[in-house]
Amino acid sequence: MIANTAAYHFTDIADPQALCATLLARAEAGELRGTILVAGEGINLFLAGSQDGIDGFYAALAEDARFDGMRVKTSYSQMQPFARLKAKVKPEIISFRIDDGQPLDFPRAPAVDPATVQRWLRQGHDDAGKPVVMLDTRNVQEIEYGTFQNALVLPITKFTDLPEALAPHREALRDSTVVSFCTGGIRCEKAALWMRNDGMDNVLQLDGGILGYFEEVGGEGYEGRCFVFDERVALDAELKPLVDSETV
Repeated sequence: MIANTAAYHFTDIADPQALCATLLARAEAGELRGTILVAGEGINLFLAGSQDGIDGFYAALAEDARFDGMRVKTSYSQMQPFARLKAKVKPEIISFRIDDGQPLDFPRAPAVDPATVQRWLRQGHDDAGKPVVMLDTRNVQEIEYGTFQNALVLPITKFTDLPEALAPHREALRDSTVVSFCTGGIRCEKAALWMRNDGMDNVLQLDGGILGYFEEVGGEGYEGRCFVFDERVALDAELKPLVDSETV
């Protein structure tokens, strides 16, 4: 059985090149495959391998105080979903290129946990009686596989398109509680921060993204699967892959 992990953490990295080399060596030692992204703003990881290899990698990372509180989302498959191991240093661990959406420069935007979102969707409003709008910050390719029921989806092909695509909807969202979401939390974290800094103080982010929602409460309120950027293609609410060695 292969353990598949996704994790990110915004924190100041003084020497991204050195950290990237260290993480690559650790992943190679654990015979892991996937992608390691490092930037001055933090790390973004998609790694898969044996449970021992995964446990060893993240245990070493947990000893670094910079990554205290980093959440690792885990699912399992029969096959290894990555062809190789890659490690890169980039300007951002998720490209947004908007100053007001940079997490190291501002306090984190308020988050809402999956159980609360589930309850709000079930009752049809938030605890103050305001309508709840789920805002999908992913691209159209991902949304084709599934999204939250009645979510606001935008015709974007890349994350940097979001501000322009959102503009026509801002007035209609004024009296709602907007919950931004994405696959694992990294994009909706930047998006929620930018929106709040740009005057939308009614925006929250779904803590842990769709995968965190699946882990904690299942698929209630969600239609379809969650697209993932590897050979599994998409996961259902039980975190089972659409494509696995047993089905190919």
